[in-house]
Amino acid sequence: MNEALLIVADSERDANMLYAVGMFVPDPFIYLHSGGRPLIVMSDLEIDRARAQAPHCRVLSLSACQRKLRADGVKKVSLPQIIRLILREKKIRRVLVPDNFPFGLAKDLKKLGIKLKPHADFFPRRETKSADEIKKISAALTMAEVGMAEGMEVLRRAKISRDRKLIYHGIPLTSERLRAVIDCAILQACGLAANTIVAGGKQGCDPHERGHGPLRAHEPIILDIFPRSQKTGYFGDITRTVVRGHASEGVRKLYATVLQGQKIGFGKIRAKVKTADVHRAVQQFFVQQGYKTGRRNGRMEGFFHGTGHGLGLEIHEAPRVSTSSTEKLRPGHVVTVEPGLYYPELGGGVRLEDVALVTTTGAKNLTRFEKVLEI
Repeated sequence: MNEALLIVADSERDANMLYAVGMFVPDPFIYLHSGGRPLIVMSDLEIDRARAQAPHCRVLSLSACQRKLRADGVKKVSLPQIIRLILREKKIRRVLVPDNFPFGLAKDLKKLGIKLKPHADFFPRRETKSADEIKKISAALTMAEVGMAEGMEVLRRAKISRDRKLIYHGIPLTSERLRAVIDCAILQACGLAANTIVAGGKQGCDPHERGHGPLRAHEPIILDIFPRSQKTGYFGDITRTVVRGHASEGVRKLYATVLQGQKIGFGKIRAKVKTADVHRAVQQFFVQQGYKTGRRNGRMEGFFHGTGHGLGLEIHEAPRVSTSSTEKLRPGHVVTVEPGLYYPELGGGVRLEDVALVTTTGAKNLTRFEKVLEI
């Protein structure tokens, strides 16, 4: 290894740290890799667990480092001083850090004579997934499908009132209630769901609108579910659009177009293909079908987001599949394929999302859940 790698973060929220150590730690700690076994510095609370769960790392005691500094005459031991101690013992004065490295800590280390070089692509190998990682993503995707199945079942059982509201167990079915059903099912499957989207009607025309209020029959409902595995930290991601009752002709055509657009996206995906070319193919198809993108009546309509994104220890990671992306697909990339069309005048939007594994010959769809418009 040419450069020493330094991370100071917790592994519950920082994907690079979780990738490096493979265990969840709620508080920030030190990770250093300068060749050979990586080194981590753990508190007495975590040290035994770290030795058991991160056997590939050499585990140092934080309290032992603190005692050593006090013995050297340091009265008020700080985290920067501990880092300098470890680097000095390894004769390291320059380290590579992630671009989200804490700014205040970076300033303090600079004062102590440590040179830091931030790098956006800190672990390049994170982009291409190993067979084990693909299994972990597939397991998280199964959790998403469990939640989707529960949500669909509630919608099927819901009755339609005279004013077209959906009624479930005698009271109106709201986005909030359905989201709770979905999230609880995912929790029982050992996943954690956050910001699950249940957006009915025109609410679905804002792709990141979570949804609120009563759900109604005969209009599209977008269900976008992206849980994280409690065990591994990997994400799954799935979106379906359904209508409880009968879809209008305009929504049927919209759905068929998005479904075909997704097939076109999958057909373009293979190693060495530019991600922007995948997005462009979907975009051009939508325009050919008469679905233009632009601003109308003060808001965006059409297809105004990317076709997909990388999936792994972060819900959105490289590579991006969009107009502005410059990357080429490689074997082992795992990306979502989620085209959408949104037109308020048609009563809502349609988005469909599956997860693709990139191979040298094409794309393998890791998603198994069915696609049905009317239920």
